[in-house]
Amino acid sequence: MATITDVCRLAGVSKATVSRVLNNTGQVKEATREQVYKAIQELNYRPNSLAQALATQRSNTIGLILSDFNGNFFGDLLRQAAQSVELAGKHLIVTDGHDNPEREIAAINMLVDRCCDAIVLYTRYMSEKAIIKLMNTVQTPLVVINREVSQAPDRCVFFEQQDAAFKAVDYLINQGHREIACITVPIHTPTGKARLMGYRKALEKHGIRLDERRIKYGDAGMTRGYELCKELIADGVPFSALFACNDDMALGASKALHQAGLKIPQDISLFGFDDAPSAKWLEPALSSVYLPIDNMIVTAIDQAIRLARNQPVDAIPPFTGT
Repeated sequence: MATITDVCRLAGVSKATVSRVLNNTGQVKEATREQVYKAIQELNYRPNSLAQALATQRSNTIGLILSDFNGNFFGDLLRQAAQSVELAGKHLIVTDGHDNPEREIAAINMLVDRCCDAIVLYTRYMSEKAIIKLMNTVQTPLVVINREVSQAPDRCVFFEQQDAAFKAVDYLINQGHREIACITVPIHTPTGKARLMGYRKALEKHGIRLDERRIKYGDAGMTRGYELCKELIADGVPFSALFACNDDMALGASKALHQAGLKIPQDISLFGFDDAPSAKWLEPALSSVYLPIDNMIVTAIDQAIRLARNQPVDAIPPFTGT
């Protein structure tokens, strides 16, 4: 395998000159530059990208940390991220934060050690205080997706979760429903809290008394949606509509309703959240809040690249659902 020394010898130049040519830094005569490129081609030389990154603290890569790799949601996010990074002429490094703030911090440090130009973090549990601390201490530009960071509006891309949930439940009420049940996503996450609050605020707006018996605290899976909907039915608390705080739990709930002999939407109106691809296969198709994750990750990648290039950036307006 050819080395940079071989290139220097064949081109008749110093290592510093070859380095300036490879990194496109400093002034090099055009004739010398062509001489170096000719030697590289003849020797089939491939620069050591890790060594270059350590020397320049740039690797032409964008790091992406996901909370986990499960489900269509993260598949769509990852596919769009890869396309956006490729269009920018960079490479994507992806790792898993395991939905754990300590492991997410370890993942950030790993990507910093690999000299990523910028990092995009999808986190559900990390506190805003911890996020701000990272932004202030990590030299690599950090952009957060899925979380509002009030102290750094130019470093966060987020969705108006509460407002979207409010609109969904408000729609159900305007359709004549007064007894609306709710199955939450994990309530110890900011997303879970916001979606439940949207449900509560919509009831409050219309003067509907909140009945805690109609709220079931779920996770994010079909199985739990099925189980909790069965509990709602078994409890005997009447409800004419069910707001499930994600589509997977709505699909699980649909099976429980079917098994109980209840028809959608004739007997129970069912509303989900996220507009997952699987939602359209329910018969009739599931009504759901559209969460524009594709546009959100494109925005996050673009902001990260601009920060990496030391270009000016503006605060990012929140995304809203339909």
